[in-house]
Amino acid sequence: MAQLWRFLIPILIGLSIWLIPIPVGMNPKGWSLFAIFTSTILALICRPLPLGAVCMIGMVVAVLSQDMDITQALSGFGTPVIWLILLVFFIARAFVKTQLGMRIAYFFVSLMGKHTLGLGYGIIATELLIAPVIPSNGARAGGIMFPILKSICESLDSRVGDGTEKRVGSYLTQVCFQGNLITSAMFLTAMAANPMAQSMAKMVGVEITWINWFTAALIPGFLSIILVPLVLYFIYPPMEKHHPKAPQLAREKLKEMGRMSSQEWIMVGVFVFMLVFWIIGGLWGVEPTTTALVGVCLLIITNVLTWEDVLNEKEAWHIFIWFGILVTMAKYLQVLGFVDWFSNNVGGLVKGLEWEHVFLAVILIYFYSHYFFASNTAHVGAMYPAFLAVAIKAGTPPLLAALVLGFCSNLFSSMTHYGSTANVVLYGSGYVPLGTWWILGLMVSFLNLLIWLGVGPFWWGFLGLW
Repeated sequence: MAQLWRFLIPILIGLSIWLIPIPVGMNPKGWSLFAIFTSTILALICRPLPLGAVCMIGMVVAVLSQDMDITQALSGFGTPVIWLILLVFFIARAFVKTQLGMRIAYFFVSLMGKHTLGLGYGIIATELLIAPVIPSNGARAGGIMFPILKSICESLDSRVGDGTEKRVGSYLTQVCFQGNLITSAMFLTAMAANPMAQSMAKMVGVEITWINWFTAALIPGFLSIILVPLVLYFIYPPMEKHHPKAPQLAREKLKEMGRMSSQEWIMVGVFVFMLVFWIIGGLWGVEPTTTALVGVCLLIITNVLTWEDVLNEKEAWHIFIWFGILVTMAKYLQVLGFVDWFSNNVGGLVKGLEWEHVFLAVILIYFYSHYFFASNTAHVGAMYPAFLAVAIKAGTPPLLAALVLGFCSNLFSSMTHYGSTANVVLYGSGYVPLGTWWILGLMVSFLNLLIWLGVGPFWWGFLGLW
């Protein structure tokens, strides 16, 4: 009976939306796809079938209903971000296989391993250091942090599938994930959609610079960095909090491992190559996905990875399927006019209010509408200009409106497992169940909004933004 309801709830909700009279100005196909997308998301939560199977069924329904043709439905699998996710899982496999990841993990544990909370702050501090120079939260999460995170967890005997996930892995995964989004919000160069928001703001006469972005994000950002790991430590505590012998054990393990092997040195070389091109590749038109693809090819050529390793990375291929379908659905919600209809109707809801109230409403709607998006870039491209225009028209100081919407364009990814590339990579590790991921994400979204919209205005007033 429970399994039956897992099927019925998404179907009934989707049918209910589909049977509602189509709103005025809405493309019928857009409304139909919205119903299918909502059913698919609910099915991902209820889990009547594996995630890939659920998304494939949703895609088939969208094609049979003629909301998308088969070419459009499969177009998401050619998206560079989908391939980036796939490739970083292969890179993570090489880190583990060469034991370079384990070596790095033992180094971290030797420094900060006495307490799980300390490890959490160590992970988020690493994110803070590398975020300004790596303009892809997916590249940071997948290519750098995920291999280190996985190795740290396994070195502390916390693995997926054997009941030890909550020992330390579940907590550290959430800290790594939320830290990635917070640091992305703090730097203009930390996430690809941030410069997009900058250019859109410039179109309406608002000048965002690296300095005014970072200065405005400084105080609320550091408060989030301090408070989010601490709050997660209490609401989603690790089973093991103290590891008094861990630092000494880690130093002994490093001694046992001895000098780095030739494969480890190759891995270091390939990793440095990828890191450099993730930082500066954009100057020559080299995309992060291209860099990751070259890196994986180099690892195969040097036999650090075999083709069997690539084929056996089942979780990576599983994610490739379900995330590719979700990205496609989110894209065509925009193409078919649902997102434009949604944005245009927001202005009418807040007409005649004080700018402070309008701006708060705009932020909340913009923030929580990210449940309908599988990409920060898609969300910013679809809604940032319209919501910025609504806020400025209501009297919100233009720079304040542009910056806060920009900060939210990172923080709103905290809620789901598909909201950005980093979400998919870290959820794909398997340490945190889907339902728990969503509940924690919603709670952290409340905390971040409380910090950024509670403390932030005092700091922004001091800076003269309003």
